Amino acid sequence: MEMRRRTSSTPGARRLSIGYDTENQRPEWEALIRLCAAVILAAMLAGGAASAADLSFLNHGHPVLDAHNCYPYDGLWNDRIHRALDSGFPVSIEQDLAWYVDPKTGKGRVVVSHTPTPTGREPTLRAYFFEQVRPIVEEALAQNRRGDWPLIILHFDFKDTRPEILHAVWQLLGEYQPWLSTAVKTADPHRLAPITRRPILVVTEDSDAQAKVFDDDVPVGARLRVFGSAHTHAPPPGATPAQIAHWEATAPPSELLTTRATDYRRWWNNSWWIVEEGGQTRAGAWTKADDRRLRALVDYAHQQGYWIRFYTLDGFNAKQDRGWDAIYNFGSMRRVIPRWRAAIDAGVDFIATDQEEALSRYLHQRDQALRPLETTVGP
Repeated sequence: MEMRRRTSSTPGARRLSIGYDTENQRPEWEALIRLCAAVILAAMLAGGAASAADLSFLNHGHPVLDAHNCYPYDGLWNDRIHRALDSGFPVSIEQDLAWYVDPKTGKGRVVVSHTPTPTGREPTLRAYFFEQVRPIVEEALAQNRRGDWPLIILHFDFKDTRPEILHAVWQLLGEYQPWLSTAVKTADPHRLAPITRRPILVVTEDSDAQAKVFDDDVPVGARLRVFGSAHTHAPPPGATPAQIAHWEATAPPSELLTTRATDYRRWWNNSWWIVEEGGQTRAGAWTKADDRRLRALVDYAHQQGYWIRFYTLDGFNAKQDRGWDAIYNFGSMRRVIPRWRAAIDAGVDFIATDQEEALSRYLHQRDQALRPLETTVGP
């Protein structure tokens, strides 16, 4: 598979956004401010500020396309991982996981499944993900262009968190650890060790059951193979669904996210409901107030040391539907494109969509408008 990157043609270089060749361009000075902030952060880390989060580790601080539910459903849509990989690098690939026990042998295996009750016909995580990306990873390791790493962010959404599946995933990650971006676990979780660059970065969600296996049980000095997401504060008790929707979309970011990043919990996973009340199906025209809300959430997450993800930004009609979920649908490209642009402009780290080809064009468009930027690569 040919490796296509959303970067400049200059070896070892990335590009800095100065806006779009469309209406409502962002002024160049905003991009320069973001560059200065990234340079200052890198200098702090180089100077020994071990507690600082290296947010620039992920695509040098630029947004990443996140391929939502990137696996087959009931034997259909087997091409999803290939569509994601063909969209360019870096790319985030979501894999929902379940535990299947063979009734004949009593042996369990980790499968990629949209439900917590797999049938046994689902592909294994090893076969569907790891072995399909092997040529990409092996080529990347041979080229050793660490400035491009991680090329792939592997995002786990566990449908089942029983100990058996968690321990099996931990062991599987151990088999592929030379491919993985890892970090040494520190005695103080708020002293974040730098992440060593490798072709794949693995992230998972906020479950405490996962944290026990992937963090608590890992001895100090050993390497964390996967990084969890932050807990989002629960809505007020006794609130109605309508009150919860309003609270989510209006609560200050500091009320939604009350903890700083740790060596294990390094990203914040969010539905679009905290940006626009009622989410995709209730959204109206994109407004300046919406844009301010999005930027406030992104900026606060970054101040607390987290990458931030929003799911899922789709805009399709019935003819375009390829097994996607209506609850994430703005209804048309005309309605989703302003959200994509706003998310890119605001610095959202993971922009989740089922329409990888379309969003990829906007990310590539952005790259074409960027200037070559030499980057300093960490360990």
